[in-house]
Amino acid sequence: MEKKTARLTLMIDPHKKQAFEQLCASQDQTPSQVVRQLIRDYLQTHGVDYATQPERTTGK
Repeated sequence: MEKKTARLTLMIDPHKKQAFEQLCASQDQTPSQVVRQLIRDYLQTHGVDYATQPERTTGK
């Protein structure tokens, strides 16, 4: 579990931002929660390890 946080600033079209925020709210999630999950998924997809990643289970 992450103990410290860092800020990630990005530029996005205001219309996309509004649509994203509305979708997140409709799913009872914050935009930050969704972006953090997207980043975790992206790292996993590309096989990138990082210090705070969850333990992988092998299913054996």
